[in-house]
Amino acid sequence: MEDLSAAAAAAAATNFDRNYQLHLKHLKLKGLQPKTIEAYSRAIRRVGAYFDWQIDQLTEADLMDYFTDLTESHSWSSVKLDLYGLKFYHEHVLKKPWVAPGLIKPPRSQRLPDIVTVEETERIFLATQVLSYRVFFFTLYSLGLRLGEGLRLTLADIDGARQRVHIRDAKGNKDRLVPLPTATYQLLRGFWKRHRNPVLLFPNRHGGLAGARSAKTALDRGGVQNALRAVVESCGLKKRFRPTVCATPMPLT
Repeated sequence: MEDLSAAAAAAAATNFDRNYQLHLKHLKLKGLQPKTIEAYSRAIRRVGAYFDWQIDQLTEADLMDYFTDLTESHSWSSVKLDLYGLKFYHEHVLKKPWVAPGLIKPPRSQRLPDIVTVEETERIFLATQVLSYRVFFFTLYSLGLRLGEGLRLTLADIDGARQRVHIRDAKGNKDRLVPLPTATYQLLRGFWKRHRNPVLLFPNRHGGLAGARSAKTALDRGGVQNALRAVVESCGLKKRFRPTVCATPMPLT
């Protein structure tokens, strides 16, 4: 009996691995953003571990148990991502309709984001001691960029002559152009003269500014987020600062 159980477990794991790889292929072929691919693949890994790698015949009752447990340990954001990942798996890998429509209805948040004043933003800039982070925060704020959009900026995206910036692979996998304030352009030019990386606008700091010239990757996302949190705390600000910093550009000239 033990041999049969071990064989069944091995077969389940093999089947899961095969379908998981197929899941990854479908995710990539649909042109989804890397963050979405990671979230949907992580969902399948987590569900697989919960059900001992046997997820192809899950019932609504199974899913109710899983998501009930998940809400006890994870945010509603994680719950929704696992739901979307499972739906994708059912549709594209199993070729089956979703078995539990209407099972989950996350609560709607009525909380508005905190407004960052110009004075508070200036305090953040002045309190940021690391040059790379200070220029990065200013760029996000003045251009109204999300964190990932700022990290992906390259020299080719900056059009000083037309005073605009090309934002690539933005939300919804779309590009857009945003105005480039003179103050931001001058700051970026001065910053680039310090690191002179031929491609990246914000090269990583692994080798300090001296090694930034040859860096192949941008600033570390986690490092940027941690730096912002530390600066906000040092300024004594109580607002909920998101790493996107600002939703609309600051009118600079």
